[in-house]
Amino acid sequence: MTKPAKDCMSMHEVRLGVDAIDRELVALIVRRQAYMEAAARIKEDRAAVYDAVRIEDVVSKVKAEAEHQGLSFEIAEPVWREMIKQSIAYEFKAWDKMRETG
Repeated sequence: MTKPAKDCMSMHEVRLGVDAIDRELVALIVRRQAYMEAAARIKEDRAAVYDAVRIEDVVSKVKAEAEHQGLSFEIAEPVWREMIKQSIAYEFKAWDKMRETG
């Protein structure tokens, strides 16, 4: 069991907490990736994979939630923009793979 950050008294305790959170984040990103696979399956047109309006909608919602929960915009926005960028690249690959012939 990890301690809350405010109760950590050593870097070992801090690292245990960070490692535990990283495992949780990986599990959440796996769930998010499954939605990218679903999107690739559902979108009939490859051009629909990249949606600039949706990107800005997601970032806007993330910034609002970050403010609500106390996450720095300096962390939230670039992290999500990179995750979105990588998710789009993943979705393009999934879209192509699902439609391979032969």
